Amino acid sequence: MDEADEELQHSGPLLSKNASSSPSPFRARDFTLFWAAGAVDGLGTCASSLFLPLILLGAGYPAGLAGLVASVALVSGLVVSPVAGVHADRRSRKPMMYVAALTAAGAMGSVFVAVALGHVVLVHVLAAAVVEQAAAAVYGAAASGTIRRLVPPEGYPRAIGYLQARDQAVQIVGPTLGGVLFQLARWVPLLADAVSFLLVAALTKAIRTDLTPAPPGRTDPSPSFVRDLAEGLRFVCAESFLRFVVVWTAGINALLGALYFNAVFASHARGASPSSIGLVLTLAGVGGLLGALAAPWLVRRLRAARIVTGASWAMVPTAAGLAFTSRTWAYGLLLGGVSLIVPSVVVVLQTRAMLVTPDRLLARMGTVLGTAGQAVAVLAPVTAGVLVAAYGGRTVALSCAGAFAALALYATARAGLVTGTGEAG
Repeated sequence: MDEADEELQHSGPLLSKNASSSPSPFRARDFTLFWAAGAVDGLGTCASSLFLPLILLGAGYPAGLAGLVASVALVSGLVVSPVAGVHADRRSRKPMMYVAALTAAGAMGSVFVAVALGHVVLVHVLAAAVVEQAAAAVYGAAASGTIRRLVPPEGYPRAIGYLQARDQAVQIVGPTLGGVLFQLARWVPLLADAVSFLLVAALTKAIRTDLTPAPPGRTDPSPSFVRDLAEGLRFVCAESFLRFVVVWTAGINALLGALYFNAVFASHARGASPSSIGLVLTLAGVGGLLGALAAPWLVRRLRAARIVTGASWAMVPTAAGLAFTSRTWAYGLLLGGVSLIVPSVVVVLQTRAMLVTPDRLLARMGTVLGTAGQAVAVLAPVTAGVLVAAYGGRTVALSCAGAFAALALYATARAGLVTGTGEAG
């Protein structure tokens, strides 16, 4: 019996309403360092990434090229992520995280110097953005396998909930911080981002826990990269619960992205001010933060299947409500309601995903799930823009509500997988 099998025996109590309250993961020094590193990383990235296109525009480059830089950088992260997952399952993850942070610091530091000196070159900015996104993908792949080493199994729901709350808080605070820094000087957000990566490297270096993955259990002295990558894909495809997670996560990411951009485009079409549109995203972020904080509490009190199916169905009327409102603040409240619902499901799914996955496959499992969800979400802005222009915001919102209903039907039919009572493999 391997480590995943041993932990899976306890998955029922962990994901049921009878689960006992576990100690706060912040009592573990290394989890606190890991949490803080992610917070610093997120703040620095949010403070700079939104304003990098403005720097290119200020240097005289057209909006199309500025947008292309952002798109190419995002795609590079998606391409590197599965590759990084293979390496993160082969060797110690902490050095990967440390080197990735230093690499990103160097990339953004070079852009800071160029902007401060007034020598902004498109090719340089593009290369730096690609390197930063690739480094972030490496860091994320290595980090995806660390929770099992930093907290005990009974602490997974709380730890995942705190990580989600951290990310939601960063998305709320980061853009505002970036705006304040950008007002001081164009290069200040870039300097903050570079310094944040240095702090991430220092915090990661201070983690004492051995993050090396478990050995693969084979004697092959020269493992094949392609075979290891295929092993991760086969594992996700063979595990029925993980297949469910891929479908649910990809669907939710695509629909939430479409709803967010639908609200932005529809509000703009009605003449809403930029500050009003910003309020929509702020309320959505606050909803996500509150949902992440409440998620561990809900997971301890409700059955996992009830959380997944109930949340999936609750999104249907919330999305439909967007079709029948014309107030910007109402958009924000409805999107905040959706964002409030999602984190509890994410805690349930991520907790069980860690329990069913052997340690030697954790990084590859995480990158497969993450890449599948992000790849679909990339199409959300373009799709929402085209549909709003062609059919109007109400049609898009009702279509999203219908898609949410289909996803809820799927979740209801597969609810047994969440507690391990459905089909195995």
